[in-house]
Amino acid sequence: MKIITRSERKTENLGKEIGEKLKGNEIIALYGDLGVGKTAFTRGLVNCFGIKNAVTSPTFTLVNEYTTPKFKIYHFDMYRIKTLEDLESTGFFDYMNKGVFVIEWSENIEDYLPEGTIKIYIEKNKNENERIITLRGEI
Repeated sequence: MKIITRSERKTENLGKEIGEKLKGNEIIALYGDLGVGKTAFTRGLVNCFGIKNAVTSPTFTLVNEYTTPKFKIYHFDMYRIKTLEDLESTGFFDYMNKGVFVIEWSENIEDYLPEGTIKIYIEKNKNENERIITLRGEI
């Protein structure tokens, strides 16, 4: 499914819509270049659970954890991950089956994503504020 958002707020709203459908064990792999809206999407997803102004890119921490009334959300940044050893050092596998995963820079760990991962591709459109968002997988 392809969706075009026309602002950062609309990208956040899409994240919120998807967040409202989650059951608590999904893995959401985000793909896209720097500045396309991966963190904005995640902010919307987390905000739908009443957590406001807390979402930031986990670029330096590698993982941010958000506790919602329903389940935990683990927000990973895999930008600097290049090997399986790097991935293991993030604790990625230790978090499995403990909540929802939202993973930025999923292209760096593509080979280690489990079957059933929801893949969301975000790319810039012709208009600077527009994004083409392609969803693949069952939500």
